[in-house]
Amino acid sequence: MAASRRPTLADVAREVGVSAKTVSRVLNEDGPVSEQTREQVLAAVAKLGFQPNLMARNIRVGGPDTTIGLVIPDVANPFFGAVARAIEDTVRERGLTLLMGSSADDPDRERALTDKFLARRVSILIVVPSVGADHSHLKSHRAAGLPIVFLDRPGVGLSTDSIVSSNRAGAQDGVAHLIAHGHRRIGFVGDLPVKLYTRRERLAGYRAALQEADIPYDRSLVADAHDQQGAEAATSQLLELADPPTALFAGNNIMALGIVAELARSKRKDVAVVAFDDVSLAEALEPALTVVAQDPEEIGRSAAATALARLDGDRSRACTITVPTRLIVRGSGEQRAPKP
Repeated sequence: MAASRRPTLADVAREVGVSAKTVSRVLNEDGPVSEQTREQVLAAVAKLGFQPNLMARNIRVGGPDTTIGLVIPDVANPFFGAVARAIEDTVRERGLTLLMGSSADDPDRERALTDKFLARRVSILIVVPSVGADHSHLKSHRAAGLPIVFLDRPGVGLSTDSIVSSNRAGAQDGVAHLIAHGHRRIGFVGDLPVKLYTRRERLAGYRAALQEADIPYDRSLVADAHDQQGAEAATSQLLELADPPTALFAGNNIMALGIVAELARSKRKDVAVVAFDDVSLAEALEPALTVVAQDPEEIGRSAAATALARLDGDRSRACTITVPTRLIVRGSGEQRAPKP
C-alpha cells in the first residue's frame, strides 16, 4: 500500500483476508461475525490507521452524521472562540463532533457553508447570521426535524430558536454608569455595518440611557468602525471635535481595543471608558477597563442544550433565550467628568 494515500476498507479486508463486507459488518456492528474475525479486523484497522468514512455511511443508510455545523463571523474574535468552546464541551458528552467555518459576515459565504454542512447531513446546525442573509432556504430542513439555532443575532426568514445577549439593557447600564459619574458628552463607537443587530441594539441602549437622564442625543458623538485601526481613527476624530466627549462607550471588544490604543497613543487619561464585552488583560490596563460583560460560555451552552433538546424530540414553539450581561467595575468607567 502506498504511503501517500489513506488506507481504505479494501486495504483492511486484504490485510485480514476477508471480504470488504465483513470488515463493514465489524465496524458498523450490523451483522454476524465471529469474535476471532472481529479482533483481527480491529487489529488491522489499528495497524493501518484506517478511519471509517462516517459521512459516506450515514448518507448511504439515510441517517444524520455525528457532527454539528457551526457558522461564525470571525474565528479570530475571542468572543466567538469562547462560544464555540462551550458548544463543543457540551455536545462532546453526546458523542458529537463540532465542525466550524467562518462566514466573514458575508451572506453568500454563509449560505455556501450551511449548504456544505447540510450536504454532510449534520445532526445540528448553529449559525451566527450575517447581515443581509435570508434563511428561508432552511425551512424545509427545520420542518424535517433538523435542529437549527441562531446565535448572537436572530435570523431572517425562518422561525427557529435564537440565543442572544441582553444587548440593549447591557448598553443602557454601561452608559448610565458613565452618566452617574457626571458625564453628559458621551461618545459611542460602534461596529459596522450599521444594520448589524448587535450594533443597533447597543446603540438603542445608549440612546435610552441618554433619554432617561434628559441628555439630548447628538449624532456627532456616534462613530463607526469595523476593526481596531478603524476604532482608533474614530476615537481620534471624536476627541478632535470642538466640544469633544468626556467619556466613550465601546460597542464591542474590538472597538474597545481601538479606543484604548488611541487614548494611550495620545496620552489621554482624562477620558472615561466603558466597553460592551470583556477583553483579555482588561485588568492589566491603566486604568483597568470597566466593561459590560457578556457570558459567551453560557450563550454556547444554551445554544447546544437547546439544539440537543430539539434533537431529542422537543417540538415546542421556537423561542428566544436572552443571556444577561453584567457590569464589571474596574476603573476606566469611574473617571469623573471635569467640572464645567
